[in-house]
Amino acid sequence: ELNPSERLMLDDIIEKYRERLASISWFMRVLNENIARRANKEDGCTGRFWEGRFKSQALLDEAALAACMAYVDLNPIRAKMASTPEASEFTSIKKRIEHAQQGKQPERLLRFAGNPRQNMPKGLPFELKYYIELVELTGRYVRADKRGHIYETQPILARLQIEPENWLKLTTRFTKMFLGAVGRRQAMTEYCAHLQKRRRPNLTNCERLLG
Repeated sequence: ELNPSERLMLDDIIEKYRERLASISWFMRVLNENIARRANKEDGCTGRFWEGRFKSQALLDEAALAACMAYVDLNPIRAKMASTPEASEFTSIKKRIEHAQQGKQPERLLRFAGNPRQNMPKGLPFELKYYIELVELTGRYVRADKRGHIYETQPILARLQIEPENWLKLTTRFTKMFLGAVGRRQAMTEYCAHLQKRRRPNLTNCERLLG
């Protein structure tokens, strides 16, 4: 049994651990610190290893979602760590391609449910094959230093009404172009009204790049 003083100390410890277990910030700090120490030891150096712990942004519609997904899936190619999406380790697109080749769906990834419609099953509002083709074409353009181009007839771009010349900006500079919520005017307006915000951040860039 605990005396009153010990009970108070235990309650304080329990409260701190419950707060930590529910905090993504605390989790990322601990995770990143361990990786940074190992990387610095391997490289024989000291100093800052990560730019930041994490970034949290609201993606309000399909256009913003597609741009952010492609931005993340192409990171290894831009960093010259991989030459193709199917060879990009630790990306969702590599896992999706591997499972698609076997006619399966990754258990821990949200499935592609196709074009938005009524009575739509839960999933991403794109066709998987179009998304893979989109990432491949965009990756070729970035990796080849503008020797390639994005076709205007690309299915997902046409459906999302994103101009091809804007797509490269979205998929190479997503986190620099936008700070906070991302989406078209109507989605931004509804989002800010819901949060009782007077200003609509990113609206100019969203209208210019997302239409």
